[in-house]
Amino acid sequence: MTNSMPGAALDTTTDRERRHLVTHSDCGCHYRRPGWTGICEEAGMARSMSRRGRSPDDSGMEGLFGTMKTEMLHGRDWAGVTLDELGQRIDAYTERHNTTRIKRSLGSMSPPRYRRSLGLAA
Repeated sequence: MTNSMPGAALDTTTDRERRHLVTHSDCGCHYRRPGWTGICEEAGMARSMSRRGRSPDDSGMEGLFGTMKTEMLHGRDWAGVTLDELGQRIDAYTERHNTTRIKRSLGSMSPPRYRRSLGLAA
């Protein structure tokens, strides 16, 4: 799959569009495909994870999904859980994360409590 995907993806874009593409490679491992870097350079695509100064700051999202994976998925039996139920559980986790979970970066307060402490929320 990784051998055919770069070419197939590039076939669907114009030269102008390719200048705006950013490839998020696997921590600089280029999806384990020989020649990945060359394909990106030839197409004029930016590689975010393997070129210094080219990565947008996505550490917040990496932290969210890593924490969610640790707190929600690991050590639990997910056999028999439907896709709809999984979606509901993810929604519930996200709601808890955004409203009640205490965050050290906010002075050990939940986001709503932190906003209230700043006078930004009622």
